[in-house]
Amino acid sequence: MLLTGFRRTVFSSRRLLQTYTKLHPLQPAKVFVFEACRMGSSFQEATKKVKTLKEEPGNDVKLKLYALFKQSTEGSCKQPKPGMFDMIGKAKWDAWNALGSMSQEDAQKKYAALVDELSAETEQTEAGGTKEASKYEGISFTVAPHITEIAFNRPAKKNAITTKMYGDIILALKEAAQNDTALTVITGKGDYYSSGNDLSNFSQASGDLSAAAVKAAELLKEFVAAFIDHSKVLVAAVNGPAVGIPVTLLGLCDVVYASDTATFQTPFSLLGQSPEGCSSYTFPKIMGYSKANEILLFNKKLNATEAKELGLVSEVFPFNTFHQNVQEKLAFLSEASKQSLIYSKELSRGLEKPILHQINDLECKRLIERWQSPDCMEALMRFFTRKSKL
Repeated sequence: MLLTGFRRTVFSSRRLLQTYTKLHPLQPAKVFVFEACRMGSSFQEATKKVKTLKEEPGNDVKLKLYALFKQSTEGSCKQPKPGMFDMIGKAKWDAWNALGSMSQEDAQKKYAALVDELSAETEQTEAGGTKEASKYEGISFTVAPHITEIAFNRPAKKNAITTKMYGDIILALKEAAQNDTALTVITGKGDYYSSGNDLSNFSQASGDLSAAAVKAAELLKEFVAAFIDHSKVLVAAVNGPAVGIPVTLLGLCDVVYASDTATFQTPFSLLGQSPEGCSSYTFPKIMGYSKANEILLFNKKLNATEAKELGLVSEVFPFNTFHQNVQEKLAFLSEASKQSLIYSKELSRGLEKPILHQINDLECKRLIERWQSPDCMEALMRFFTRKSKL
C-alpha cells in the first residue's frame, strides 16, 4: 500500500531555532520554539490519526499523503527515479518530487490539514447515516417487488470499481438472475455512475507481470460474461459521469437511461489499453463504425444528449428527478409477465451470445498483451502523475 513505509522522525528544534534566529533576529526565540513544538505536535498527531481512518482514501489522496510525509520528514526528494516498470514506486517518486523546495514546516502543516479533512469527511458521513450495510463490497443490493437494483456505492471515490467489486458484482448478477424479480437495474449512488477502475487495482499486481496480467484478464472475462449471460432484462440507469468499463458494458444492457449530467468516455488510447466489455462489437453495431471509432479510438467524450442521438441511450431525464423518472418508466412491471420479458430477451439476444463470448475472449487476450507493454506502462504512469499533482 502507498501508506506503508512511513516512519517517525525526530523534530530537530535546535537546528530550526538557529535557522529561525538568522532569518528573524528581532523575533523572540521562545515564540518560535512554541510554534515549532505546536506544529511538530500537530504533525505527529496527524501521523497517528491517519491510521485510524475508518474509510481508506483513494490512491490519489494516498499519493498526496505519502509525498507530504516524505517532504515533512526528509525534505526535498533526492532519491533516484524508479524504473519504468515500477509503476507504484514511480508514482510515489513523482508525487514527492512535485513538491519541489516546499519547506518541511509547510509540508507538515499541509499533511496535518489533509488528515483533518479526511477525518472530518468520515465523521460527516457517519453522522448523516449515508453508509449502507451490504453483503457485497462497494455495491448495494436491493430487492423490490419487481426490480433488483445493483448500485455502485462508493460515492466518495466516484464509484470506482475495485478488484473485489468485480467478483462481488458477478455474484450479485447471479443472485439477481435467480430471485423472483422481473428485471435488474444497474445504477450508481451519488453524482457519479462510475469512474471505472480504482487505481488500487494497478497497485496490487506483484511478482510475475505476465501471470498478473493473465489473472486480471480471467477476472475481466468472467465479469463481462456475467453481463452477457444475465437472463433477465438488464437496465442501466446512468445517473452521472461514466468512464471505461461502466461505459463499454452499456452495449450489453437491454435498455439504458441517463441523467442530463451523465457523460460517457472510454480513454483506451490515452491509457495504452484496448476496448473491453464487447464494445469493439456492440458499439459499431449500435452507432456505426465511424461514430463508434471516435469513442473507442479517439477518446471522444459524449454527453447524455449525444449518447441518445447515437442510440447508446434510450431516454434522458433531469438529474434531480432521475431515479423517480426511471421508476415511473418501470411502473408497468406490476402488470407485466416476468416470463414474457425473459423469453423475449432470449429471442433477441440468444443468437448473439456465442459471438459476444468470442469477442470477450479476443478482447481479454489483447489486454493481456497491452498490460505488459512498455507504452501501456508509460501511459499509466502519466495518468498516475496527473492524479498525484497537488
